[in-house]
Amino acid sequence: MNINFKISAIILAVTSIVLFNSCKKEESIAKPQITLTELGLENSMIGYLGTDLHVEADIIAEGKIKTVKIEIHPEGSVGTWTFDTIFTEFSGMKNATFHKHIDIPANAGADDYHFHFIVVDLNGNESVAESELEIQQPTDAVPPILAITSAPTANQTFATGQTIAISGTANDDLSLGGMYIGLVRVDQGLTDAQVSAENTITLLHTHDFQTPSSHNFSANIIVGAALDNNTPQNPITWTAGEYYILVKCKDAFGGNWTYSNHYSIILN
Repeated sequence: MNINFKISAIILAVTSIVLFNSCKKEESIAKPQITLTELGLENSMIGYLGTDLHVEADIIAEGKIKTVKIEIHPEGSVGTWTFDTIFTEFSGMKNATFHKHIDIPANAGADDYHFHFIVVDLNGNESVAESELEIQQPTDAVPPILAITSAPTANQTFATGQTIAISGTANDDLSLGGMYIGLVRVDQGLTDAQVSAENTITLLHTHDFQTPSSHNFSANIIVGAALDNNTPQNPITWTAGEYYILVKCKDAFGGNWTYSNHYSIILN
């Protein structure tokens, strides 16, 4: 009886130590650290109707990231826009730089908004970075100017392994906001406004420019490549037929788009 009692006491003591160490280990894992480095162009904490909102943050998560969530809601009586989206592509990472451009609807309503950046780690620890955000009416009515300096000749034929390339310059009177260069199948029947990284082959997609008002660009892709040049990269399904290259660029303060000519090519 005494032996059994002693054995039980030993088992209980060992179990208590294991549980205590386990709890202590869980408690020692720090909550994620968030440094919000940019909200709005040049961290102005201002967004413009019909444009996109720049968001960048550095994340350190000892317990590894599970999800990143952004919530935006109006604080005044005019604003109608709410945003609530979870991003999972950073799951499992300890260190990450979050960089996204969130579209602000043209009818969102100019008003004061509140911004929440929420990180949850794999242990359930949660951290939040918050900021005030002002959504304003567009202030730039002049669209960017595009100049193409090098492009394929009309209906030039390309085969697997060959490189499709285009280059040129973009300028704006105030500040450039974004640029996209896509390879579009003619039979898709897309308007220039519809062309995006979701429905075409991306040669270039950027919001970073050499200076706020001017940018020299160069983009290319090899026919037969498995992935395009978007961030993150998209898998490519190559189909023979008629295509064209489209360059589109917008300004930062008005959401005005400029579209290039269609540079027609043929893929064998």
